[in-house]
Amino acid sequence: MISQKEKYEKRKSRYFLLLKRQQKNLNNISILRFCMFLLGFAILIISYIKNNCYLFYFGILITVLLFCYLGALYQVIKNKKLYINALYDVNDTSIKRLTGEWKYFEDDGEDFIDKNHNYSYDLDIFGKGSLFQWMNASHTYIGRQKLKEILTEKPKNDQNIYNRQSAVKELAPKINFRQRLEVEGEIISNNKQNPDELFLWMKERSNFVIKKEAIWGLRILSIITTITTLILILKIMDFLLTFLLDIHIFVPKIFNLVPFYIPTFLIFIQCIILMIKKDDRRKNLIIAEKYKNSIVTYKNMIKYVEGHKFNSKYIMNLCEKLYNTDGESASKQIDSFSKICELIANRRNIIYLILNPILMIEYHLSISLELWRIKSGDDFKKWLDTIGELEALSSIACVKYDNPYWSMPKIINGSSKILAKNIGHPLLGDKRVCNNLNVEDPYQVILITGSNMSGKSTFMRTIGINIVLAYAGAPVCADEFYCNIMDLYTCMKISDNLGQSISSFYAEILKIKKIVEASKEGKQVLFLLDEIFKGTNSKDRLAGAAILIKQLCRTGNLGFVSTHDLELGKMENHKNSKIKNYHFSEYYTDNEIHFDYKLKAGISPTRNAIYLMKLAGIDIESEKK
Repeated sequence: MISQKEKYEKRKSRYFLLLKRQQKNLNNISILRFCMFLLGFAILIISYIKNNCYLFYFGILITVLLFCYLGALYQVIKNKKLYINALYDVNDTSIKRLTGEWKYFEDDGEDFIDKNHNYSYDLDIFGKGSLFQWMNASHTYIGRQKLKEILTEKPKNDQNIYNRQSAVKELAPKINFRQRLEVEGEIISNNKQNPDELFLWMKERSNFVIKKEAIWGLRILSIITTITTLILILKIMDFLLTFLLDIHIFVPKIFNLVPFYIPTFLIFIQCIILMIKKDDRRKNLIIAEKYKNSIVTYKNMIKYVEGHKFNSKYIMNLCEKLYNTDGESASKQIDSFSKICELIANRRNIIYLILNPILMIEYHLSISLELWRIKSGDDFKKWLDTIGELEALSSIACVKYDNPYWSMPKIINGSSKILAKNIGHPLLGDKRVCNNLNVEDPYQVILITGSNMSGKSTFMRTIGINIVLAYAGAPVCADEFYCNIMDLYTCMKISDNLGQSISSFYAEILKIKKIVEASKEGKQVLFLLDEIFKGTNSKDRLAGAAILIKQLCRTGNLGFVSTHDLELGKMENHKNSKIKNYHFSEYYTDNEIHFDYKLKAGISPTRNAIYLMKLAGIDIESEKK
């Protein structure tokens, strides 16, 4: 059976051949355009020698037309090559994701890092070597935001998870759709612009511009000004040609009824009108121009999505938002907006400065913008949110497609429990070691002991990151996985905060305080505590950890606690204890330390700190003497 990597490599090879073909076509067109230039030059010389003006005009006309045609064809093929190159890069990225080179991906979600979040910082959801960097296939601002929300927010209910799962199952095999959607979101620059300013602008209204009397008044005035100005220009041309070359052009006598000062006066009036609320009007134009490229990106993505049919009810409901009550598609509406933005962008030239006082282009563009905002502005955010969510779902579907043997988790109700068969860390690739896990009544806390570097922290992160994937509607790195919807809290990566004069121990206390408060509020809490209270002395650490574990047990939560304090393992033997001991251990071969990273029942029987010190070059034996 062909592997996922081989499928990507096959697609990559196909796009590579297409790229070579398109480059060959571009080279051929460049040669043809040069030949057209030589042909035109030859016709010019021949017509001059034979004194044949008809040959000259005919030859130049044909040459110019062919040259323009080839220029347009060159641009079409160049754009096609751009898309093919982007598809090539997408498959190359997919291969790197499978081969463990994903840590070099540029977008690692560093902008989403929040050290105060309940779990995302401790579990490396964002940043270098993060879950986001590994799985993200979103390129627009909203797509990245949607994926961030999915990975950091607790789902409302199990149906919310199953809806995503159904969407992911359908999108996973649709590799052409997913990759093309990714390319559409990536190929145009400025696609990561924050559109919040645009959303707020869409809700604003200009009472003056939308009045019918004002609209028709401005249109009629600009038409009259344009006609009288053209008449004036024609009369001036006739005067100059007659005076300089004694050549007359046809000027209807009725044009003489229009004195020169009429268009001059009208242009003066229009210049005054253009000064009215100029700053507000230009602000609107500047905002539309600012988001021009982003709008083109979303337009192309929406148009592409509208051309597909889906079976998942969740995706179908999303796509229904791309049509208004009249059945008009979002792509058609946003295309109109995109064209207005293109016209606005064309203001940056001298011709606009000349024509604007005559045609009042600025007002007509403002009117077009305002009429579009009235008709479609309220739906704009809904369209972009839909595309952003599809991007996020496609990112999750990549996980499903790349890992076909991972299981889709089952969400259960009732008392908190986690059941997992062969669960491993999704980001470790071939290096992962899988374990079985069964945590349910009467046990609520799994106490994990073990030597340094034996795998305690990695196992804790394995649980946490698979829970995050499960809640996102993604497959988890396990053969089977069952869990409840719980509020996930972690306390794992703690450091001093010099800016706020907070020690690492107090920072740990603040994080644990959040867990305790959540449990007192009656929430179903899943907590992961790594090396609990490591920032204080052994006596206080042991006493404090015992008190905290008992308190969290009483509230009916579920949690994992790793520790070096083997004395805490005695809590399993207390009456009505809800604590169960597990450990990781090491073994030695030829005086070398080895770890199997397998979870075992009971308290750790081994220690390796002295051995590791010796490996570091510390002479333990001489110090003992």
